[in-house]
Amino acid sequence: MFQYSGLRIGPVVKKDVMKASTMLEHDSQYATILAFDVKIERDAQDLADSLGVKIFQADIIYHLFDKFMAYREELKQKKRDEFKSIAVFPCKLRILPQYVFNSRDPIVVGVIVEAGIVKEGTPICVPSKEFVDIGIVTSIEINHKVIESARKGQEICVKIEPIPGEAPKMFGRHFDEKDFLVSKVNYFPIIRVKLFTRQKTLNL
Repeated sequence: MFQYSGLRIGPVVKKDVMKASTMLEHDSQYATILAFDVKIERDAQDLADSLGVKIFQADIIYHLFDKFMAYREELKQKKRDEFKSIAVFPCKLRILPQYVFNSRDPIVVGVIVEAGIVKEGTPICVPSKEFVDIGIVTSIEINHKVIESARKGQEICVKIEPIPGEAPKMFGRHFDEKDFLVSKVNYFPIIRVKLFTRQKTLNL
């Protein structure tokens, strides 16, 4: 179920903490000590706290296992949240001209997702207009309900606010209903997300 580097009988001592700390630079989920029905020396706990090594203690083996698995899931969720904030996923949006509610600062317009995924925080550009940046998606609604993301085939309303420091772009002047809107993708975060997803699968 998970990897381990060693077993020892007796209380947790500083030497155990130092050994576990070597995993901090590789994978923090394994910089842990599972203490089953044993004491933890005070100086060992102090060292673990200062280095960032986690020590889990329980008198029942199943409780110990549950604590560790909950910790692993917590770390995975933190990674998911991190990548959610930095990754821009590809998307292609077709404007629904009958649903242009505001043409400038912010642009509020109905679209259909032609491909990919659009999320809050997605930077949007217009490839047919020399990839002009028109802003960042700050809100997505479907049937007057706010959602975090939308996928291919969904009709949604998006609010696109200007990029800080740039002049606001205007529907009807800088682009119109004939232009597709696409996400401005940074491929490095996409690669990082793919690597993380693959690693997550291998660690199950």
